[in-house]
Amino acid sequence: MKIDTKDEIVLAVLKKMDQRSMIGQKKYGATMMQEIEGQEKDLNRFLVDVQEELMDALLYIEAAKRCLTDEIEEAMRNRINIIGQNGNDGLHYHDIEINEEETL
Repeated sequence: MKIDTKDEIVLAVLKKMDQRSMIGQKKYGATMMQEIEGQEKDLNRFLVDVQEELMDALLYIEAAKRCLTDEIEEAMRNRINIIGQNGNDGLHYHDIEINEEETL
């Protein structure tokens, strides 16, 4: 098979798919096509596999969201600490809000 794309993202995904295929072939001793041709898996089994993979994906998404939330909170704490170390107590923000309300 000849790959014509020059898109590095597509090429990276194709490489990962190829590597994943090789892992699967080693683990299960057959390609997906061989599983179909040898009737080792039917449509229902493939659909169950898809369903299980999607459920796993949902778990990975939830875990990633929690990691992101933790990283954002840590970054905000670090920013607040840096601001505090520079002598900024944040009180001037209150003054700005009051001044803006007075001009309205």
